[in-house]
Amino acid sequence: MSVEILDGATIINFVEDGEAFNRSIEDHFAHLDTNHDGILSYGEMLKELKSLRVFDTHFGIDVKVEPEEINTIYGALFLQFDHDLNGTVDIEEFKVETKNMMLAVANGLGFLPIQMVLEEDSLLKKAVEWEFANIVA
Repeated sequence: MSVEILDGATIINFVEDGEAFNRSIEDHFAHLDTNHDGILSYGEMLKELKSLRVFDTHFGIDVKVEPEEINTIYGALFLQFDHDLNGTVDIEEFKVETKNMMLAVANGLGFLPIQMVLEEDSLLKKAVEWEFANIVA
C-alpha cells in the first residue's frame, strides 16, 4: 500500500487512454482468472469484490454484518458485472463495468486533489502511475 494524491481527472484521463486502460484491465482480469478459462466465476471474482471493502468500517468503526447480508451484497455486485446473467463475467463485461465504476469514483472525488491509501496492484494506483509517467514524459 502507498499514499497517493489523486483527483477525478487522474482517473478520467487514465480511462480515456484506451490503450493503457485496456492493457491494465486485461492484466487485472488475467490475474483474477485463476483457472485460465477466459471467464471469471463468482469464486474468482469474490476476492476482487472483497477488495472493494464494502464492509470494513463505518467512520472508522468496525461494522458487524451477518453472513447472509454479506452473501447478498457480493452476489448483487457480481450481477452488476454479469450483464448477460450467464453466471460468469467475460473480459468485455469486466471492462465495461470496471470503467463505469472508475468513472463513478472519479465523479465522487471531483477535481480537488486528495490523499488516498491505494493497494499496489489496484487500478486506481495504475491511474496514478499512468498520470505520473505522462507528466514526466
